[in-house]
Amino acid sequence: MIYLTLFGEFAKIGLFCVGGGYASMPLIQAAVVDTYGWLSMSDFVNIFTISQMTPGPIGINAATFVGTKIAGVPGAIAATFGFVFPSIILGIILARLFLKYGNIGPIRGVLNGLRPAVVALICAASISFIFLAVWNTEDIPVHWGDISWGGLAVLLLSLFAVRRKTGVIRLLLGSGVLGIILGMLGCI
Repeated sequence: MIYLTLFGEFAKIGLFCVGGGYASMPLIQAAVVDTYGWLSMSDFVNIFTISQMTPGPIGINAATFVGTKIAGVPGAIAATFGFVFPSIILGIILARLFLKYGNIGPIRGVLNGLRPAVVALICAASISFIFLAVWNTEDIPVHWGDISWGGLAVLLLSLFAVRRKTGVIRLLLGSGVLGIILGMLGCI
């Protein structure tokens, strides 16, 4: 039954996405794109883009959108509940443990050891997104010269805007408008 599968997969993702919503990107991608083939990489990137633009945590939004795309509203409920269930249970347990034992060296060591792994997960997902934005492929480009110049322009302008501390809403609206213009010109 698809609902149990959605719940189970997103419960696993929710259990292991240490580091927040962005850390869930490669785990969700592995499940819904690579393992089950429910979504193409392009659909996956679109869902994460929408998840970033809507209010709320990006991982929960992505679970909701993926569930909706795969199995409608019941799928959204199953995926979302699966994603948050481990967090609720672990959050309660870890909060109690951290408050009681948080200053012990091994606990600090575990947290410091997880931090670089989370950064690696986020970087790996980001590289896939860059390939898709600039070369329209999910993997390493076969022909490095087949660049989407419009995609590259939006990416570079967005990075520049982020460095200038442009607000997220202005950045997304500006990128959307630029994408429309470049799309109409046939550059994207």
